[in-house]
Amino acid sequence: IAAHPDDDILGAGGFMSKFSSRREIRVIFLSEGTSCRFSKEEIIKNKEKVNEETNYRNDCAVEALKVLGISDYHFYNLPCGRLDNEPLIDLNKMIENEISSFEPDIILTHSEDDVNNDHKIVFNSVLTATRPQPRSKLKHLLSFEILSSSEWRFTKCFIPNIFIELTEKDIKRKWEALSKYDTEIQEYPYPRSKKGLEVLANYRGMQCGSEFAEAYRVVRSFL
Repeated sequence: IAAHPDDDILGAGGFMSKFSSRREIRVIFLSEGTSCRFSKEEIIKNKEKVNEETNYRNDCAVEALKVLGISDYHFYNLPCGRLDNEPLIDLNKMIENEISSFEPDIILTHSEDDVNNDHKIVFNSVLTATRPQPRSKLKHLLSFEILSSSEWRFTKCFIPNIFIELTEKDIKRKWEALSKYDTEIQEYPYPRSKKGLEVLANYRGMQCGSEFAEAYRVVRSFL
């Protein structure tokens, strides 16, 4: 469950690469990830341009997920950077409906310790929507980190406690998927770069005794 298209790849692209052939995976995007770059006045005056860029980013998301073997996804296209204007109950209901439809046993979503406010709102909404219920199939709720967001929350950074070991092939596929977002990629040392992605994967790998890894934090787990 991601706030914006590309958060899914940054946070869980390796997971999807590793498990997409063995598990059913659905990706949910609550916000469109583009309109935050426009002022309210620009959104009103240039609605067609905003819609065009939103559709382009959604197309990038589809192509990125295709690289990872994912064909099940849904875009809610809520205003980017303005999820704090959305009634929390509405966000909760969207997520609850997705959970009811898909019946996941694992949910991956944002960390509460991100600098991006949309990410924190999505975390809180997921936490509310996944309150323990009898007969629920959900066993594990994990949060992921987002390059250029999680590490920039300097006062309270993301601290993982579970790691998914990845292969070099997984890392290559993750980068191939992320590179579909050509408007989001910059040269290193910008975090959302090929080297930035590889450096993080190496660092998380060192933390768990492997060459590459993706890091998560267990929010709740039923064993």
